[in-house]
Amino acid sequence: MSGAGQIVVAGLGPGDEAMLTPEVRAALDTATDLIGYIPYVRRVPPRPGLRLHASDNRVELDRARHALALAAAGARVVIVSSGDPGVFAMASALFEALEAAPEHQGLDIRVLPGITAMLAAAARAGAPLGHDFCAINLSDNLKPWSLIETRLRAAVAGDFAMAFYNPRSASRPEGFGRVLDLLRTLCEPTRLLVFARAVSTPDEHLQVLTLAEARPEMADMRTVVLVGNAATRRVGRWVYTPRSA
Repeated sequence: MSGAGQIVVAGLGPGDEAMLTPEVRAALDTATDLIGYIPYVRRVPPRPGLRLHASDNRVELDRARHALALAAAGARVVIVSSGDPGVFAMASALFEALEAAPEHQGLDIRVLPGITAMLAAAARAGAPLGHDFCAINLSDNLKPWSLIETRLRAAVAGDFAMAFYNPRSASRPEGFGRVLDLLRTLCEPTRLLVFARAVSTPDEHLQVLTLAEARPEMADMRTVVLVGNAATRRVGRWVYTPRSA
């Protein structure tokens, strides 16, 4: 089907309205339907003619299917994610749903980038991701711990700086402790970490410390943890990774 509707998957950035791109603002202004996780939908001011479809965090594929059905009926749908929609967010879920629904593959679909949490956090700290780096989602909801451990070991062996998303939730508080314990067996105790919570919001809190000083309770689901590589260091209050590292 080549419906007359449209789907835009948009990144709302880390929280500050100033970090929302003009392209995303324009899409929100012309949308008929807004779909997303409850806290993200709440970030978009309601207006006449905009229907809101907020849902729980673990129904990404249901949201994606709903968006496809609405767009096929002619709606202009915006699916919202925090940060960037292609980083552990809704863009991948939409294309997974689309793969299973070939009748919708003629729809007009666009993915609009946003400032993701690791980049906002890195900018606050200085340049800890200034050379080769990787991002790892520490949630084991969609993959087993064994895979997380394999990727952590590979990242350390390659001397990548790392950005950890979803480090510690109320339902799995022990996971981040396991990550720190593993890092302590693989890295020197002076390895620098940045705990960046709710960057660009009134709740922002930034903490720079060594691996030896890090504790699991320092992180929650609003925290991005940046781990430097072996060459990452401080200069004054800033943290950076040399481009030659």
